[in-house]
Amino acid sequence: MGTLSGFSAVLMWALLALLTAWSGDVPPFQLAAMSFAIASVIGLVMLKVRGVGFSVLRQPLPVWLLGIVGLFGYHALYFAALRNAPAAEASLIAYLWPLLIVLGSALLPGERLRWFHVLGALLGLTGAALIVTDGGSFSLDPRFALGYALAGLCALTWSSYSLLSRRFGKVPTDVVTGFCLATACLALLAHLAFETTIWPQGAGEWLAVFLLGLLPVGGAFYVWDHGVKHGDIQVIGAASYAAPLLSTLILIAVGETSMRFEIAGAAILITIGACLAALPLFSRLSRRAA
Repeated sequence: MGTLSGFSAVLMWALLALLTAWSGDVPPFQLAAMSFAIASVIGLVMLKVRGVGFSVLRQPLPVWLLGIVGLFGYHALYFAALRNAPAAEASLIAYLWPLLIVLGSALLPGERLRWFHVLGALLGLTGAALIVTDGGSFSLDPRFALGYALAGLCALTWSSYSLLSRRFGKVPTDVVTGFCLATACLALLAHLAFETTIWPQGAGEWLAVFLLGLLPVGGAFYVWDHGVKHGDIQVIGAASYAAPLLSTLILIAVGETSMRFEIAGAAILITIGACLAALPLFSRLSRRAA
């Protein structure tokens, strides 16, 4: 179930591009503050409905630092990277985090890194590169070194958060509610400091913001936390490269973009990569069936 939880987070993140586009011209930090506020309210309501006391949020300082740096730090670094480097290059560097998760998993107790894990993650990265760069060239201009560095820190932040979360496996996922609330507050402060407020226009844009808080910038972080703590983190990491592919396919389905050769090639590479990384999982399932 843990691995499936990780997969469900990837599926939710596939909606991020579409819902962000439908949310209008809301600035990034403002959108993050609104979305995480919605995610926080949903989490608080669920705590109340399930009869879980708010005392679950009383966690050691390292747990809070990890959660806040993971959620807010990742988004802040990503936004900063896009402001200081071309979007394609910055996005691809930031999307090194699945590969870093797979490689870093070798440092976790009970995990062993094998050649098919690495090859699967590299194939996934290649597939993601085809989508992010639209099949074009990829070059690093020294003028944008700051942006590239921020994107690299972005990838390192999310991969570290995901890997270290496993070391806090006994901390309940309910604490993510607190992480979301803290991230919403910090994002609001960043918005007030760096951006001009632009509210969503019309019911459609407001609905998109609500769905962002419900799914890719909300519910996804709850199921991701459960997935990386209790699932096969190597398989989840490699499968995360499916997010940009699924996101593009969704955009095609709603007419926001068109099918291209690069997308078909990316689908093949990401699928093969995910299957390679999941070889041990397939082996376990076949043994159970036998």
